[in-house]
Amino acid sequence: MNSTKYSNTRATLAIARASFRSILRSPSAVVFSLAFPLIFIVVFANIGGGGMSVDVGVAKGCDTLNPIYKALAQNKIIKLIKDETPDEMQKNLAKGTIDAIIDLKPMVPMKPMQVNVQYSHASGDKGGVLKSVLNNIFYRIQSEQFKRIQQISGIPIPNAVDLKETVVTGREYKYIDFILPGQLGFSLLSSGVFGTAFVFLSLRITLVIKRFFATPVKRSSIVLGEAIARVVFALLGALFIIVIGHFVFGFTLIHGVVTVLNMLVLCTIGLIIFMGFGFTISGLAKNESSIPPISNIVTMPQFLLSGTFFSVSAFPVWLQHISRVLPLTHLNDAMRKVAFEGAGLGDVTHQLFILLLWGIGIYAVAVKTFKWE
Repeated sequence: MNSTKYSNTRATLAIARASFRSILRSPSAVVFSLAFPLIFIVVFANIGGGGMSVDVGVAKGCDTLNPIYKALAQNKIIKLIKDETPDEMQKNLAKGTIDAIIDLKPMVPMKPMQVNVQYSHASGDKGGVLKSVLNNIFYRIQSEQFKRIQQISGIPIPNAVDLKETVVTGREYKYIDFILPGQLGFSLLSSGVFGTAFVFLSLRITLVIKRFFATPVKRSSIVLGEAIARVVFALLGALFIIVIGHFVFGFTLIHGVVTVLNMLVLCTIGLIIFMGFGFTISGLAKNESSIPPISNIVTMPQFLLSGTFFSVSAFPVWLQHISRVLPLTHLNDAMRKVAFEGAGLGDVTHQLFILLLWGIGIYAVAVKTFKWE
């Protein structure tokens, strides 16, 4: 007879190893945790890299020798469109396909330059961007004309505006600095909710948990073993995404390795909370086919409203209030502050406090709904 004392610690680690191997063999786990986030990072990083572009149609007969035209042609955010007919331009302006149409009349000595610009409500805020660009060009041209008049006449002309410009050097905020933390959150939420819900429902339906009860293993060891496997897999995936983002796309890591470690701590906290949703769903679901719709009720609003793909500030005010309640919003905010601003964990206590409240609340519900058999 074997007199070796039974160890729940060894049992927990054995469950964790078995679960980790099972996760690696699951195509869906790899796709949701690694493939999807990397695809989104590649797509959105390249879209964001182009910056804003204002499409301006050039009217037929426009004076292309005009200094205003030359200044617009040199502006990086202005895209001049010259290969469309007047009718096509008017239709595209109404649809918002182009943002404005500009017509510059030939210059006449001693007379102001005639500039005709058509805007469209369909172009949104881009009309305002073009107005700002044109105002800067007008100011520069008028300043140069005043200087020429002063040189010819010799009479000093007072400046109309005393402009003082200062350029502050700072870190460039690239789109990858926004999108990568959001995709990490996307990966953690998917893994925590879908992965946990499917695993524990499957263990219950296949009577694996019931077989565990025939052994001295504790219930806490089953949960802890599965949790350890999922956390290790998620952290390896997060580290892989961060490394790829930094070396391939230039993702900002202010304090290097320290920043990476802080982000991994946040990933661990976020995953543990999201696993609480998975435990709850596994208790509510009657079969595997009912998990996706229930999980989507939890995950889809967070994917769309938590700053995963777009900034929360772009939403209407009433929708921003809803976004600020969701746990993924605070996880994304915390990771962005740590990565780009160089914040430590002590600087994101507000976000951690909200996540803690969510953790307490969701595990209180999970305890009531989770079923072992």
